Amino acid sequence: MTHRRSITGFSNPLVKFLRSLRDKKHRKREGKFIAEGLRLLTDARLSGLLPEMLVMSSGREDHPLLDELERAVSDAGGDVIEMSEDVLAKVTGKENPQAVAGVFAEFDTALASLDRNAAPIWLVAHAMRDPGNLGTMLRTGDAVGAGGLILLDDCADPFSVQSVRASMGAIFTQRIARASWSEFIAWLRAGEGQLVAASLRDATDYRSAPYRAPCFLLVGNESQGLPQALEDACDLRVTIPMRGRADSLNAAIAGAVLAYEALAALTPPPRTK
Repeated sequence: MTHRRSITGFSNPLVKFLRSLRDKKHRKREGKFIAEGLRLLTDARLSGLLPEMLVMSSGREDHPLLDELERAVSDAGGDVIEMSEDVLAKVTGKENPQAVAGVFAEFDTALASLDRNAAPIWLVAHAMRDPGNLGTMLRTGDAVGAGGLILLDDCADPFSVQSVRASMGAIFTQRIARASWSEFIAWLRAGEGQLVAASLRDATDYRSAPYRAPCFLLVGNESQGLPQALEDACDLRVTIPMRGRADSLNAAIAGAVLAYEALAALTPPPRTK
């Protein structure tokens, strides 16, 4: 049987702590982040990760997956907190919050923690500023079976509420690393790995490019793209043809297009019966 604590007041110190996790500096100080919604928390549980604290609305509807999640958190020694929908809205900053949220410890984001040979494809983002795009890249990585997402230089925070929400649970299935460009390129060149970027200079059509595993697909900043020095450091530059008036794709969409093309080139077709 689980034991729940009930919080009713907006001024409760725990409510203030949970609200603070919406701010990057507080997340960094505490080493924790919030994920909202039963689907995300169920994805986390199925990936072997449980929140340290489970926060539930007192007005929620019963659901068997939530019952399982509550038991698992309680059995693991985590806290189960119940609060009104109004107080939960204060925590999440949303007028109509999900009925459940969880507090997780941030993951190890050191490059040294990655096994580059764990997957044929890795996604790399340089100075990506939009948390929605970052979450979309995590979701793409999950879809293509990528090893994870490497964030270079001044990227958005992958543990922000917006990024976590946009990842649709992929925050829990993809490895995440953060590094400067100089740290990344030194790490990459110390072992195997092909660095590929979308470019218009001396580029090969992305559909006929010679991809090699492990393949690191580099996407640049949403408005400025990749600096020339970074493009010059790539092993392969590819171009995605644009048939209309637009001169480029959204950064996260470009990453998805390249990821699926590289996946087709690096993965044998499925057997047919």
